[in-house]
Amino acid sequence: MTKRKVEIFSAGCPVCQETIDLVNELACPSCEIIIHDTHDADVQSRIKELGIKSVPAVAVNGVLADCCQSRGVDAEMLRVAGIGTLL
Repeated sequence: MTKRKVEIFSAGCPVCQETIDLVNELACPSCEIIIHDTHDADVQSRIKELGIKSVPAVAVNGVLADCCQSRGVDAEMLRVAGIGTLL
């Protein structure tokens, strides 16, 4: 089965946890969820690669979700990115 790669970038704060909870709530069996700790030095290159300016942030299949490009996570924008839809 093909999986949709959903990356969540979290600083471990309550707002980040809300985003993790939201993505887990929206996710379907086609979603592979990976949570990145932004405090981890190994994650910094991925943050730069995606152009993340604030956290929490969500990337779907290597593309920063529209809602995360201008700050803030939005459930509808995550659905538009494909989270929750079987492949």
